[in-house]
Amino acid sequence: MSLNLPLDAPPLRILIVEDDPMMQLGLEQSLMSYPQLEIVGRAEDGYLGVQAALKLKPDLVVMDIGLPRLDGIAATQQIKAALPQTHIVMLTSHQTETEIIAALSSGADAYCIKGATVERLLSAISAAVEGAAYLDPQIARRVIENLKPPANKTNSANLSQRELEVLKLMVDGLSNPEIAEKLYLSPNTVKTHVRGIMNKLSVDDRVQAAVVALRSGLV
Repeated sequence: MSLNLPLDAPPLRILIVEDDPMMQLGLEQSLMSYPQLEIVGRAEDGYLGVQAALKLKPDLVVMDIGLPRLDGIAATQQIKAALPQTHIVMLTSHQTETEIIAALSSGADAYCIKGATVERLLSAISAAVEGAAYLDPQIARRVIENLKPPANKTNSANLSQRELEVLKLMVDGLSNPEIAEKLYLSPNTVKTHVRGIMNKLSVDDRVQAAVVALRSGLV
C-alpha cells in the first residue's frame, strides 16, 4: 500500500514514542521503507516524547499509551496544547473504551491497535494527515456507539444507496482515497459524498457520522 500523500510534498516528519525497544525498532524500519515518511526522532517515555516534540516539531507522532513517567494520553494532551497542527496516531495494545475515548478527547487523531498490519497503520497515518479521525476496525464498532446519542432517523433515511456504501466504508475506518479505490470512484466524488452524508446526518465530522450510522442501524 502507498500513502495518500502528494508526490511533490516534502516527507512527513515522524516522531516515535514507544518504550519497547523491539517495537520501536520494528516501527522505524517499517515506516522508513516509505520515501514519503521520515523518522526524525524517538523517545522511550511520555516525558521525553513531549520534550522531543517541542524540539523537533514533527508533522506526526506515533504514540503508545502505556509509557513510563508520563502516559501517552497525558503526553498527547501536552503536545496538542503546544503544537495543535501536529497529528498524533495512537499505536497501543490498550483497548478499553475508557482509554480510547480519553485518547481521542486528549486530541489524538487516530487509534490503531498493536499487531495490526503496516497497511492499517498507514491508513491511520493517511487519515490523520487528511484531517479525518481514524479508529481501528477492531474497536470502532463497540466504541463509537458510546460517543454520541442516537441519531435522528428521519435524516438517516435520506441517504442514497451510494452514500450508504460510502458511509459503511467510513465506519470501517477507510480514508477517502481508499474508499475511492474500493468503489471505483474519483477522490473528489468521494469527498462530495462524505460532505453530503455529514450534511444529511447533521454531524460535523467522520466519527460523528459513524456514530449516527451505528446507532441508527444504517450499517
